[in-house]
Amino acid sequence: MKNKKLHMIGNAHIDPVWLWQWQEGFHEVKASFRSALDRMKEYDDFIFVSSSAAFYEWVEQSDPDMFAEIQERVKEGRWGIVGGWWVEPDCNIPSGESFVRHGLYAQRFFKSRFGTIAKTGFNVDSFGHAATIPQILKKSGIDQYVFLRPTPHEKNLPARLFWWESSDGSQVLTFRIAFEYLSWGKEISTHAMRCVEEMKDPIDEFMCFYGVGNHGGGPTIENIESIHHLDRDENFPSALICSTPENYFKTAVEKKWPIPVVRDELQNHAKGCYSVHSGIKQWNRKAENILQAAEKWSYLATSFLGQPYPNDFEHAWRQILFNQFHDILAGTSLKEAYEDSRNSFGEALAIADRNLNLALQSFAWKIGVQQENGVRPLVVFNPHTWPVSSNIEIESRNLPETAVLVDDHDQTIPHQKVHSSSVTDRVRLSFNADLPALGYRTYRLIENGEHRKNEIALPKLEATDTTIENQFFRLEIDKATGSIASLRDLRLDLEVFSDKAARAVVLDDPSDTWGHNYYVWNQVIGEFQPSGVRLVEYGPVKAVIRVISHYESSKLMQEFCMYPDKDQIDVKVTVDWREHYKMLKLRFPVNVKFMKVTRDIAYGHIETFANGEEFPFQQWVDISGTAREKEMSYGFSLLNDAKYSLDVNNRDIGMTILRSPAYAHHIPAEIKPDEDYQYMDQGLQTFYYSMYPHKGIWESSGTVRRAVELNQKPMALFTTFHPEGKLPQSDSFIQVSPDNVMVTVLKQGEDCDDLILRAVETKQAVTQAIIEIPHLGKVIEAKFNPCEIKTFRIPKDMNLPVRETNLLEEDC
Repeated sequence: MKNKKLHMIGNAHIDPVWLWQWQEGFHEVKASFRSALDRMKEYDDFIFVSSSAAFYEWVEQSDPDMFAEIQERVKEGRWGIVGGWWVEPDCNIPSGESFVRHGLYAQRFFKSRFGTIAKTGFNVDSFGHAATIPQILKKSGIDQYVFLRPTPHEKNLPARLFWWESSDGSQVLTFRIAFEYLSWGKEISTHAMRCVEEMKDPIDEFMCFYGVGNHGGGPTIENIESIHHLDRDENFPSALICSTPENYFKTAVEKKWPIPVVRDELQNHAKGCYSVHSGIKQWNRKAENILQAAEKWSYLATSFLGQPYPNDFEHAWRQILFNQFHDILAGTSLKEAYEDSRNSFGEALAIADRNLNLALQSFAWKIGVQQENGVRPLVVFNPHTWPVSSNIEIESRNLPETAVLVDDHDQTIPHQKVHSSSVTDRVRLSFNADLPALGYRTYRLIENGEHRKNEIALPKLEATDTTIENQFFRLEIDKATGSIASLRDLRLDLEVFSDKAARAVVLDDPSDTWGHNYYVWNQVIGEFQPSGVRLVEYGPVKAVIRVISHYESSKLMQEFCMYPDKDQIDVKVTVDWREHYKMLKLRFPVNVKFMKVTRDIAYGHIETFANGEEFPFQQWVDISGTAREKEMSYGFSLLNDAKYSLDVNNRDIGMTILRSPAYAHHIPAEIKPDEDYQYMDQGLQTFYYSMYPHKGIWESSGTVRRAVELNQKPMALFTTFHPEGKLPQSDSFIQVSPDNVMVTVLKQGEDCDDLILRAVETKQAVTQAIIEIPHLGKVIEAKFNPCEIKTFRIPKDMNLPVRETNLLEEDC
């Protein structure tokens, strides 16, 4: 009598893109599914599982008969729907809202085609997993999770089977696959025996994954025959049954095994992938943010102006979600795959742009603006659900020196002409806009306003070729190195950095595209050296110092920008990279002690070791502690709009800008010196980062909001006169308190005309929140657990109450 049992999980891990393009992956999906269906005809006990709604959609579109076969096998219980997401994505780079949309669109697809949703999350090949994922899974109808990486030598866990818990308390029963998520096409006795040896009393059942994978294939005849043979073999110490993850997890709960709880991220595999292919990562960040802004304003235009709500947002999101597949978004596919991704992201961006423009134009057209000679109206829209003070730049025809800018209260606003993007007599109009929460404000550009110029109160802003000083900070650039020599906080009379900052250091990087077996990159082989430091913009609104530096064949330009009334420094970075097998970092040694390091992750944050290891992050990282010069709480937040990898060595932040291995180089393959290869991140790229020193800790300093503002900027639009317009010149559509609850989504429901509102707590604190939508006469009062995501349905029928729903909008 065998007293152990292996649940044999037949699957075909399919990379739709990797060392091939998606067209080949499309074919392999169909071939693998056909093979699985054929095996079912040959073996009555054979069970197959597959994830990724995108794959099923391909089959439905191209082979309806095969799709109907799959539907029948699902009804029989012999084809298991797993995953519950659009693809198996990278699980660190997508935003929290992207993970939500994976579940929303995939689970809706599965429900509509198969009458069921996936109950087991399935990311067997993803390289790492953010600590916030359990909550998103749980609120998407997923109770279990399966993964392989990180493996035991990369991440110590108390057991293969554990409860994975996120900060809000959500738990999913999670299994780390032993050894491999696949097998080769031959007999599987060795693989099965290894899995048997992993069982530790009292656990007497275990999952063993088999089937040809990566390029698809699935379980073979020899695989299945081998399972039957081992099950009959009295000398083999375990029974073997064809099963599904759901069956295994059900057994685990019924047997009441002692199962530990893990409250942590799952990291440390392929740490170099978060900084390769800057293009795909920037396209992803831009597309995620503009789609959320477009949804908000499209809903407002529908609700208040009667504008039809666009029907192509889901299609745009699906382009993003597919390209978040782990080998695409991580940058580890062949070069040609990124031409396909560029086109797909372009489609998503174009849809978002069109819908956003249509919504904003609808509002601008209905704002009441009286006819005035020599005046150009200008409307600025805020996509955020809190008031924002933001620098605005918009292309304009050249302005006379007599021009003034006034707001909706007829108050004169300082403005400045800065260099245009074109080589003409045009300029860019720059000014600071104070915008209401999820609202807009109208300004008027008066060409002949000389008599009003004395109304402008100019805050302090002084600048030379190497220094800028406002009421908050004094920035000094070292001409010899091109780095920050000093950033002094004038409010507290202390230095922000302990050494030169914004240093562009070049490191040796002999690792492959993934960075396999590398955890630290610290072999500095050079630094960029300046060829020019000078003041390029100076006026009442902003001052900009441009630093141009070189390293061998590469060029770097950093433009440090300060404003008279803002307590952060914005930096535009342009890199022209020509190096191979090297890494570029910008370093910021923060002048604090007793510090805590916190980095942004999908719909949350996590504290991290300052041990010099590379870690993924998203929009911000913060070091807070005690100022070394004074015994006071102080910190520094580094914000960005395109990067995803960093290290913190003690108190020194190293934001990773790029790596340049060959495309899709995977050890043990070796680079041959006499061969020509295509190297990554060659040529130009531009991104922005902001330095935000603050008194106190990040939780009380607005770091999260500042980072979101950098990534989702207000939109400005020159308009015309509309005396008949019924809308006021300034308005706001939402109020949220307290400030640690952030409304991230306003959109129309997927199956109804109701408003879907999503909010997240951002400081890891239990919070009682109030969300008011005054124009709808609705007030939402809700208690949020730490980092909890809540979704509310606000019926179009104003007589019906607001209801909390899950991430699938299931009661809509």
